Amino acid sequence: MDIFWDFALRLFVAGAMGVLIGLEREYRAKEAGYRTHFLVALGSALMMIVSQYGFMEVLKTDLIRLDPSRIAAQVVSGIGFIGAGTIILQKQIVRGLTTAAGIWATSGIGLAVGAGMYAVGISATLLVLLGLETLSYFFKSIGLRNMMIDFSTDDKEAIKRVSKKFNTRNYVVVSYEMTEAYTNGKNVYHVSMVVKAKRMNEEGLLLMFLQDFPDITVTRII
Repeated sequence: MDIFWDFALRLFVAGAMGVLIGLEREYRAKEAGYRTHFLVALGSALMMIVSQYGFMEVLKTDLIRLDPSRIAAQVVSGIGFIGAGTIILQKQIVRGLTTAAGIWATSGIGLAVGAGMYAVGISATLLVLLGLETLSYFFKSIGLRNMMIDFSTDDKEAIKRVSKKFNTRNYVVVSYEMTEAYTNGKNVYHVSMVVKAKRMNEEGLLLMFLQDFPDITVTRII
């Protein structure tokens, strides 16, 4: 019965570590939240326990030798399928890489806790949370973020003003697509633009369009 409670504690701690990381992703409104990370950590810990102790009866026979890491090793490669499902590729914008890496790290934490390495698993969880929050806070002004903006207008000159605005030092236009349609007796231009922006979020871009370009209708910002 003692070993049962030891296994239960490992599963509980692994699940709790997954929930902590998942809550951070949930707070950021990312693709995988606390439930996904909880299941990944719990499942990884379970696979490690089964890999180490699930075949004890078989190993009592002297003629049989098994590698205790054989099942756990498959978690590392198998978790890639879940991580790939969180990655979204649209035109030249890739979303979900950090979440996919977080799921991969969560599986490693689950394996560590499942192996009874509580201190390592808890320390890794704290480092993951520290990295996700602290690094983004201190280095958010360094990199440029890819954003895609879809908008439409019946004033072709407005598109030139938008392009001129985005060709400042705070933005870099990565790609630009425009289609023309005849609607309600006038030409309407639909533009899809991929922009690298520094220190700018979706709300900031939308506010900029509302203030500086009232004759443009924004349909989507991602």
